Parts: sequence; C-alpha cells; structure tokens
Amino acid sequence: MEKRYLAPSEVAQAIITSAETKTSLSVTRMSILGVMAGIFVGLGGYAYIVVMQTLGSLDTGLMKFFGAAVFPVGLMLVVFSGSELFTGNNLMTMGLMDRKISLAGMLKNWFFVYLGNFIGSVILAYIIHKSQLVSKDVLTTTLNVGVTKTSLSFQAAFLRGILCNILVVLAVWTASASLDIASRILSMWFPVMLFVLSGFEHCVANMFLLPLAKFSGLNITWGTIWMTNLIPVTLGNIVGGAAIVPIAYYISYILPIRKASSKR
Repeated sequence: MEKRYLAPSEVAQAIITSAETKTSLSVTRMSILGVMAGIFVGLGGYAYIVVMQTLGSLDTGLMKFFGAAVFPVGLMLVVFSGSELFTGNNLMTMGLMDRKISLAGMLKNWFFVYLGNFIGSVILAYIIHKSQLVSKDVLTTTLNVGVTKTSLSFQAAFLRGILCNILVVLAVWTASASLDIASRILSMWFPVMLFVLSGFEHCVANMFLLPLAKFSGLNITWGTIWMTNLIPVTLGNIVGGAAIVPIAYYISYILPIRKASSKR
C-alpha cells in the first residue's frame, strides 16, 4: 500500500533538515522570500476583510467563519512557493536543539525574514489603499479590525499570539507530513482557519491589516502599531511556535532516537 503521509518522527526529522536549509540561505534570498511571504499572507488578510464586510449584519459567527475560511490561502501560497514566513520558521528551534544549526544562524534567518515579511505586507497594504479597493463596507471592516487589534492589552495580545502560532506551526507540521498537494491544502486549512475564527493574533497578518487600517484613515501611529500589537504578538508567536510545540515534539520524537543511538 502506498504511503500517503509521514510519521511524526519523520516529520520532526524533516523539520530539522529544513532548518539547516533555511540557515544556509543568503541574506538576499531570505529577504526576497520574506517579502513574498508577507505579500501572500496579506492577500489572505485582504480576502478575509472582503468576505466579512457584509456578513456582519447577518450573523457574527458566519462572518468570522467565512472570513477565516479564505485566510489560509496565504499560508498555502507561502508553502507551495517556497517562501519564508517568520512564524513558520519558529520551528527552526528544533534544529537548534538538535545542534544542527547555530543560534546565530537561526536569529539571522528570523531577523531578515521578519523584516522581509514586514516590507512585503506594508507594500501590499499601500498598493491596495492606492488602488481604491478599500471603500464603503470594506473601509468600515478595515477600520474596525484596526481598532480591535490596537485596543488589546499587552497581556491579551501576547497570549493570543501564543495560541495563534501553536496552530500555525502545527499547520506547517501537518503540511510537512502530507505527501500530495490535496492533503497539504487540507492539513493547512483547518489549523489556520481555526486560529482566525478564534480571534488569535498573527504578527505577519497584522503587519498587513494594521498598516492598511492606518492608510485607510485610522488615527494610529507606527509606534502604536508596534507597541500595542506587533511587539506583544510577535513575542507570543515565538513562545507558541518556537518553544511550546518544538520542545514538546523534540522531547517526544527526536530525543529518544538520539539517546538510543548514543547507547550503541
């Protein structure tokens, strides 16, 4: 019988191998692929706003569900195009724990990918604003999203960031387990849909949504965007995606193999 997916231990090993590849990228490639990922996630974010613009008057639950249903296209584009997304790259800590990559190499990747994600997201937000695509109900939804995200307390944004990236890196994990395109699409769709539906916070998505709200007339500064949302959400994303999930699965799937090998 043909094998259709990888076992968890095989996925863990694949994540470690991927971390080695990511640290070997040049700064130029990290930056370009980071910009592209920011654009792709932003496209998912824009679709999320467009879908929600009229459904809110009908039913809040349906509005959130249908908005969440289209958002995962961003991560799908990232994965299938081989782009670099900061939140997904948080899984690189598995390679660090296995001593396959250095701390400096991982932080270098995170820095340039994060910067690229931000640049790509802001570029897309500016283009959409200048294209006059934010009007009427789209404008109302955009501003409401911006107000909601910048009104969170540091603690709330941080905790929502943790919950979000647990699901995002699990989407990357399950996509790595899948051996065909249809399976990868489904394995990514459900976790990402769940985090958006639940109201969790994703730093790269917010790199698009908040600048779009600012360009569209919301009275916020760049400092407000960073201090009230991006910084606490990023820290939360790191805890969820670089600590909780990788540590749990490294201990569960890789450490026993390493211990068994050392006894031989």
